[in-house]
Order: sequence, then C-alpha cells, then structure tokens
Amino acid sequence: MNSDFSRRNFLAAGLALPAANAVPANSLFSAPEPPAGQGLAYRVLGNTGLKVTTVGFGCMITSDPTVITRAADMGINYFDTARVYQNGNNERMVGAALGSRRKNVVLSTKVGAKDKAGALRDLETSLKELGTDYVDIWYLHGKDSPEALTDELLEAQETARKDGKIRFAGVSTHRVAAIADAVIKTGKLQVVLASYNFTMGADAEDAINKLHKAGIGVVAMKVMAGGRRGRQPRPELSRPGAMAAALRWVLKNQGVATSVPSMTDIEQLEENFKTMSQKFSDADQKILTARLEEIRTEYCRMCGRCDGKCPQGLPVSDVLRYLTYAEGYGQFALGREHFLQLPERLRSVRCGECASCPIRCPNGVQVTRRLIRAQELFA
Repeated sequence: MNSDFSRRNFLAAGLALPAANAVPANSLFSAPEPPAGQGLAYRVLGNTGLKVTTVGFGCMITSDPTVITRAADMGINYFDTARVYQNGNNERMVGAALGSRRKNVVLSTKVGAKDKAGALRDLETSLKELGTDYVDIWYLHGKDSPEALTDELLEAQETARKDGKIRFAGVSTHRVAAIADAVIKTGKLQVVLASYNFTMGADAEDAINKLHKAGIGVVAMKVMAGGRRGRQPRPELSRPGAMAAALRWVLKNQGVATSVPSMTDIEQLEENFKTMSQKFSDADQKILTARLEEIRTEYCRMCGRCDGKCPQGLPVSDVLRYLTYAEGYGQFALGREHFLQLPERLRSVRCGECASCPIRCPNGVQVTRRLIRAQELFA
C-alpha cells in the first residue's frame, strides 16, 4: 500500500488514545506541517492535533480526478469520501488522484454497515480502494439519533484504531443537534461531520459550539444548502455570489474546523479556495437573506419535525434530501440510487393519491409538492 506512515509505524509507536480526547502536542497524530501559501487558512480539528485547511474537499460527486489532484497541489489538505459513494468507485478514484500526496493530507471515509463485522470488512475494502494502510478519520455514516451510535459500531472503531487502520473515530449526521450530547457522552468519538448551513437555526449552532467546547472536531457538510451555481434545473435559485457567501457564513463559526463543499470542476475549486482568505460581510448577509427566501419552499433543513407524521410511513426528510441531490447538485443518479434503496412498499407510495397531508413544515417547505416531484423523478 502507498503510505509513508504505515500501520507498522503506528503500532511501533504504541499509539493509544488517552481516555479523554486530548492528544499530546508531540503525538504522531499531529499532521505534517501543511504547505504555506497565499489564501490558505488553517484550524485545528478539535483535540486531534490535525491542522486542516478551513476549506476541504467533499469528493462525493467528483468524477474528474484532476480536480482533486489540483486541490492537493494548491494546499487543500482535507479530503472526504465514503464507501458507498459512486457505487463504491469514489474511494478508488480519490486514492488514485491523491497518489503520493496522500501522506500530506488528512483523508476520511465513512462506513454504513450495521454491525461490527460488516464495518470492519468495509474498512478493509476502503483501505484497498484508497491505496493506503490507514485513514485519518473513519466516520459512522449518517447517524441521526443517539440510538444509532450502537456499542457494536463504536467497538468496531476502537478495534480499527488499535490495529492502526484508523487514527480517529467520527460520526456523520444530518441532525447535529439531535446527537451532540450523545457523541460527547460516549467519550469515544473525536470528530463529527455535520450538516450546517445558513438555513439552519440556533439549535445547530449551539450543538456545534458544544462539541467544539468538548474538544470534538467539527467538519461542516451541506454547506451550500443544496444549491450549485447555474447547474440546477432552476437557475433562478442560484443567486450570484450565494455559494461563496454560504461558505463564508459557515467559516465565520470558529467552532467549525473545516468544511467539505462538493466540487466537480476547477472553477468551483478556485472559487471555494478564495473563500479561505475572505471574511463574511454585510453584503454576504443580504445575499443569503434573499437566497433563503428563494429556496424557502424547496429546501429541507433536516430538522426532523416531520418524522413519523406521514400516514404512509415515508421518511419525508430523507426523500426530500434525495430530491436535493438531483435538483440541487445535478446528480439525478445519486438521488435515484438512494430512493431505490427504500423498501418497495415506500417506493410505491404516491402522495398525490392521498386526500390530504398532515405534514406542515415549520420552515415553509411545500412538502406534498416536493414529495410528488421526487416520486415523479425516481419511482
């Protein structure tokens, strides 16, 4: 495997995390000194000791490996992927794109398995596809409730860490406010990858600040609130400057160490790179205020207040998220892939056949219309 920092080196150094989350300054967990360069800004990822660029790279929808390579050469040093992205092919592409640069970056991936044995098997596959002996952060993927943080999955992470296959354990979530207390209580998770953007209320910000205060590193995802510059079916929902303003909004919170906006081309990369040296402004706030009104009826904020309210049992916020993949990210195949993973009974539900819908979104999303749209696209 292609790594100058091999599992053997880890084990020889006797790397045992302290019972608390603190990591000594001279620990092998400290990242190599990142390359200096104009426009680069860094923060430390909680108590991990990892020094990361405030703008990282979310690789989920990237298909051009040269964009990833270019980002690493520019000095971006945090890259995020997952076992399930692009039907399992994203990890392979990311590993090949980074190549020898792997030793200079922080690399994370995620696992969606439900049990310890399955998670550890998937980790072995991830390491093989990424071409590395270890990943810096291994996330439990998409855990939106305390109950999802099972002892079995936490044990899988601990086993992997002791074996030198991961450096830090994390969890990804669309509902950081729902799980922040549980994450802290476990004492076993060092990083949280959380949905966080300008559409969210004080609950999300309070949760992020609570995690930060506890020494848990926070990585922000879904930072653009579901939109991309001119790439979506409704370009009027892509107000000029909104994407850069949205990223600057996230980074003004010092509790966020880094962010992982999706990037598919060099133009997006260069625009996001510039935000590292730019401060959030009053002009940005005006842009986002207008942007929020534009997407108010479209964008689900994953607040969870509609959970369990559909008489047919639809996971409403999840289905609306799949629709965002298609319409906001321009990734129809990704949205449909997720939709088709629903049980057949739920895939066959047609909201237009219901006499009325009991769901009233407190944020103004036109839920019934959006669900019908998702069913028209994906079913």
